[in-house]
Amino acid sequence: MHKANENKANERDENESRGRVAGKVALVFGAGCTGPGWGNGRAIAIRLAQEGALVVAVDKQAESLPETLALAGEFRANIETRLCDVGDSAQVGRLVEAVRHRHGRIDILVNNVGGPVPGGATALSEADWHGQLDLNLTSVFTTCRHVLAVMARQGSGAVVNISSTSAIRWTGAPQVGYAAAKAGVMQFGRVAAVEYAKHGVRINTVLPGQLHTPLVDVLLATQQAAGDVQALLEKRQKRIPLPFMGDGRDTANAVLFLVSDEARFITGTELVVDGGMSARCD
Repeated sequence: MHKANENKANERDENESRGRVAGKVALVFGAGCTGPGWGNGRAIAIRLAQEGALVVAVDKQAESLPETLALAGEFRANIETRLCDVGDSAQVGRLVEAVRHRHGRIDILVNNVGGPVPGGATALSEADWHGQLDLNLTSVFTTCRHVLAVMARQGSGAVVNISSTSAIRWTGAPQVGYAAAKAGVMQFGRVAAVEYAKHGVRINTVLPGQLHTPLVDVLLATQQAAGDVQALLEKRQKRIPLPFMGDGRDTANAVLFLVSDEARFITGTELVVDGGMSARCD
């Protein structure tokens, strides 16, 4: 083997042994959870920490973060927690500057803040419509507005925004504000990806399907099944071609791939994580 190629191979092997995002500084918004278990944001923060990143795990609710640290186990040393309301741009700006000042850079941004409110095109109130846009779409704009400036200056970065299969399909319940906002997240990512490609920044979107996350038990069962969690799970499973239901760890693995160097030539696109649900026609 040529000496230069041998050196590159050794370097690659060393990086892989340290983790796929070793040495990266990752900022994960929505890293807590509505209840115990593997929510998307919690799983993403832990998965990135397992692969060597220094993770700044951010949430609005302080009580949601201790379990994130507990589930991280031996990798909790790679996670520091912060509180921030993404609805407050000034707060987000101060947080981003504090992370940049403390760690010198921000290599990864994950936007996981969001949640549905039921209501169709005429049933949803105007207040809930605007609230859904603010929570699910404006939050992505706000964090990106602050972080992309940092990434552009350093000449590199990877952003993953969490949308939903509700952005591309009817998924069993009328939640038009949520669906519209999550569709907006996809198009925001495409436009921003083209704009920031020249700065070495990649921006992609993950669309989780009907996973079994704590949101199902805490919120959706009440909204859609009169509190009967098992009935809702069975109903959701019938929509999924694969014979099992994923959870937040499946979303986390998709995010890990997109922020790693393995996805270095992938930007402005979407990765669907739904067990084949959106591919079927019934």
